[in-house]
Amino acid sequence: MSEISDKPRFPGQAGASIASAEGLARAVVHTASVPPPEPRPVNVALVGFGTVGSSVARILSGGPSHLRLTHVVNRRVERKRVDWLPGNICWSEDFEDALSDSVDIVVELVGGLEPAREWVRRALSAGKSVVTANKQLIAHHGPELLELARRQKRQLAFGASVAGGVPVVSGLQEGLAGDRLFRVCGILNGTCNYILSKIEEGGGSFADALREAQQLGYAESDPTDDVEGYDARAKLAILIRVGLNCEVAPGEIACRSIASLEAVDFHYARDLGCTIRQISCAELKEGQMFASVQPALVPLDSPLARVQGRQNLVMATGEFGGETVFSGHGAGGHPTAVAVVSDLIAIAEGRMNGWHSPAAQRVAVTSDFSAPHHIRFTVSDRPGIISSVSGILARHGISIEAVLQKPGYTRSRLPFVMTLEECPNSLVEQALVELRDLDFMVEPILSLPLLR
Repeated sequence: MSEISDKPRFPGQAGASIASAEGLARAVVHTASVPPPEPRPVNVALVGFGTVGSSVARILSGGPSHLRLTHVVNRRVERKRVDWLPGNICWSEDFEDALSDSVDIVVELVGGLEPAREWVRRALSAGKSVVTANKQLIAHHGPELLELARRQKRQLAFGASVAGGVPVVSGLQEGLAGDRLFRVCGILNGTCNYILSKIEEGGGSFADALREAQQLGYAESDPTDDVEGYDARAKLAILIRVGLNCEVAPGEIACRSIASLEAVDFHYARDLGCTIRQISCAELKEGQMFASVQPALVPLDSPLARVQGRQNLVMATGEFGGETVFSGHGAGGHPTAVAVVSDLIAIAEGRMNGWHSPAAQRVAVTSDFSAPHHIRFTVSDRPGIISSVSGILARHGISIEAVLQKPGYTRSRLPFVMTLEECPNSLVEQALVELRDLDFMVEPILSLPLLR
C-alpha cells in the first residue's frame, strides 16, 4: 500500500493505489481460506507387544492423526497378530525392521537391560528418536543413552518409566523447571503399596497379601524387585536425575524389604497417628545426596498416607515453589500406555528438548537420615527387658521417647514398641547389632523411621 502523505496525488496514482489495496485484500482472503497442508504423519515402530505395547497400539489406532503405527516387532510375532490394527502394518521378529528408513520413532517396551540397551543405542545411532518405559534401562544406562541422543540431535523420552500414567517426569522437567528442587519423596511401587494397604485394611499376613496381589496380576511370580525395593530404587534414581539434576547409580541407594511387616505394626502405627508405606526419598543438602527406599511410618494427615492400592504419589519440594504433589495410577497397561503416547506426541510436535538439558552432577550418596524411629521388639517376656534395651540405646547416645505395649499377646511372643527421639540411622543400626544378640529376642527387630 502507498504511504500516507499530504502531498497532492495525480488521479491515476491514487487509482493505482486503491486497486493494489483491493487486490491485496482479495489475495489475503484467498490465502486464509486455504488450509495449511497436513504435516507428514510421524511413523512409529513398536518393539514389544505385551500388555503395555498392545495398549499403546490401541491408542494409536484411534488416536492422534499425525502418529501412524507402521511396525510391530516381537518374538513369535504370529501369536501376537490382532485384527483390530490396519492390515498394512509390518509385523516382524527382526529388530532391523524397526530401523527402516520410513520409521521416525522407535518405542522400546521389551524391558530389562539387554537387548533393550543395544536396541536403543542402534535406534538412536540410526537417527531415530526413542520412547521407552524401561526404568531399569534409564536408571542404569540413562546418562550414556541421553548423551548419544544429544549427539544425534534426537530425543530419548522416558516419561512412562516412573509412576506409569502420572506425568511426574514431564512435570519435573517442564512444569517445575523454573524452581530449584532439592527433595523428591513418594510411593513409587504400586505392588508394595497394594500389599501394605491390604495388611492395613484386613489385618492379614504379608504372605496372604502378596499371594492375593499375585493372583490379581499385581505382583510377579518372583516379587523380589518389588518387595526388596529394587524397582522403586531404579525409579528414584531417575527422579534424582530429572528433578535434582544429579547422577546417582541405583546401587548407591540403600533399600530395605517390606517382607518383615506384620499386622501388629500397623496397629502400633495407628496408635501413633500413623500408617506404614514403602517410601522412596532423596534430598540434596550441602552437596550430599541423602537417598533411600524403605518402609516408614507416615502421619495419617500426610498425602502419602492416603495413597491406597496400586496408586503412586510423588512430592517434589523446591526452594521457591514449595511442595508439589503428583498422584494417580502408576501401573497397568493403559496408564503406562498413556504416558508413552504422550511422549510420542511431544516429540512429534517438537515440544521436547531433552538433548538441551544440562549435564547432571555427580554427588556423594548416603542413607544416614536423621529422624525419629519406631522400633518393634518381639520377646519372650521376663523382668529386666526394658532396662536391658534402654541401657544399650543409652550407650549409643539414643534417647527413648515412649514405650508402647498392647495387651492380648502371649508372654512367649510379646511384641512391644519403643519410639526414639530424632537421631541418625547409623546410630540406630549400631545399637541394633547389640540388641539382636539379646537372648530374649524371638523375632527379628523391626526398625522404621518416622517421616514428618
